[in-house]
Amino acid sequence: MTAEHTAARDLVVGVGARPGVPADEVTALVTGVLAAAGLPLAAVCALATVEARAGEPGLRAAAERLGVPLRAFPAGTLAAVPVPHPSGVVLAATGTPAVAEAAALAAAGPGAALAVAKRKSTPADGGPAGATCAVARRAAPVGPAHRTSARSYEETP
Repeated sequence: MTAEHTAARDLVVGVGARPGVPADEVTALVTGVLAAAGLPLAAVCALATVEARAGEPGLRAAAERLGVPLRAFPAGTLAAVPVPHPSGVVLAATGTPAVAEAAALAAAGPGAALAVAKRKSTPADGGPAGATCAVARRAAPVGPAHRTSARSYEETP
């Protein structure tokens, strides 16, 4: 059996994004952060974000490219998640002081811990970062009870 078949899908990547962020920027950020941390892409079970950004084409396309669903949480749910790097700028823009770290932890469920704290993207054009991401590791498998406040934005055939 290969490592891909045996990898536990116990990681959730939380993603914060500016409106209009390109999928390439999000995908490069996520894959780069995972590689730098020595975490396998095959262990990622979802991307997670705030509901206000869940319709962003760049986030939806990145989730599709990575082969995982995009989960979204209300800003109030994310605001209640304690995080190490809250931001007043993010609070003003989204209604929660953290998106990437809070979404990763919320989607990973009770007992989850950050495996990688918030990181910013490096756009190809040298402009300001359009995305942030953080990685959380689930403490235990997530059952239906843990998904009640998240909405899935996964496309169905």
